[in-house]
Amino acid sequence: MGSLPTERPLKVIIVGAGLGGCATALAMHHAGFEVVMFEKVGEFLRLGDSLGLGENALKLLDRWSPTLRARLVDIGNKSELMQIRRWHDGKVLARQPLMDMAGFIGHRGDYHRAFLNAVAEQGVPLHMGSEVVEYDDTMPSVTLKNGERHVADLIVAVDGIKSRARELVLGFDDHPKSSGYACFRAFFEAAHLRGDPLTAEFVERECVNIWIGRDKHLVQNTLRNGAEVNWILTHKDTADIQESWFQPGNMHEVRRLVEDCDPRIAAVVRKTDACLDWKICYRDPIPTWVSKNHRVVLVGDCCHPHLPTSAQGASQATESAAVLAQCLLLGGRENIPLATRVYEKIRFPRVRRAQTNGEDVRDRWHSALDKVRDGQEIERDSILIKNHVLYDYDAEADTKKRWPELSALVSEELRTGQITPLC
Repeated sequence: MGSLPTERPLKVIIVGAGLGGCATALAMHHAGFEVVMFEKVGEFLRLGDSLGLGENALKLLDRWSPTLRARLVDIGNKSELMQIRRWHDGKVLARQPLMDMAGFIGHRGDYHRAFLNAVAEQGVPLHMGSEVVEYDDTMPSVTLKNGERHVADLIVAVDGIKSRARELVLGFDDHPKSSGYACFRAFFEAAHLRGDPLTAEFVERECVNIWIGRDKHLVQNTLRNGAEVNWILTHKDTADIQESWFQPGNMHEVRRLVEDCDPRIAAVVRKTDACLDWKICYRDPIPTWVSKNHRVVLVGDCCHPHLPTSAQGASQATESAAVLAQCLLLGGRENIPLATRVYEKIRFPRVRRAQTNGEDVRDRWHSALDKVRDGQEIERDSILIKNHVLYDYDAEADTKKRWPELSALVSEELRTGQITPLC
């Protein structure tokens, strides 16, 4: 008598192969699911600038990929401390372990390549140049721009705040709102900074410095043992919203903004040839991350975008991937609606905490100097980054712990058809 056929693994389609999409693929593959990824761009370039990953994410990635954490640590900034400085003269107001800010900070493009390599090592199929133009949450399935239709047990959209799946889940197209701030961002090879006494100190070694002023702050990050420098200048901006990572910045305006800044970092800015202008937009928290039929789910910026000052965007996407995978494991193939609804209930409060941390640190930095007179010492605690409270959290362990209670609650909501909105 032959052996009985084993049940086929649950099939998950992931839309988007950015950092969040790759983390989701690793989590789903680790859970034993069949995973297929679709990404609309044909090739990834080394784009962006600095990105941080906290210990809350690294502990998960370490379980899913045996080599990824070591690669990320190797790429990341090796400085133990960061300095928070006064805007106009660079006086150090506080020193803090760099891990308290964003864990390991590296170039976004380098981190992305490490994530992509980890996905490839796990044998997860990634179809580049495959744009999803339509979702169907009844089958569920996705339709590509070339007309191909692909069916799975669950569709996970991890393709950013402009995802088509967001409109499907919400039932309407919500537009971005201005946060009232924008970032000028630059990343460049830094050899030309070495010969100037004003700028040489920033390329002697890897370092992170933050200058705080009224309604603005500037973060400088040095990587690759001084070979590359990144700065990000956050400032008030009420211009029309143009949500783009690739909008050229006006260097004349940038130089004007740093006229009254510490001459050392102002010199770094003046020696910068070009930058990007990123209008920091946000979207209100949404009432659900799951489609009407419970089989199209949002992860990452699709449903919980973060401000740059949170330094937790990629880390929170990684946590979301972990929770969703665990819920699917605990619920089983016949309980996908239960799993997706428990997932969003676990994640929403946690994500809101990380999001509001980013708002809090920005507001504290931008008002700190207003509260002291010249000659007075600023209260150190009032300007510290307080992300370390997020790092002990284990998304997988928390999901297993909370599953019995929340699955019972969600089961009743599904039975009655009265699903409580997240907000």
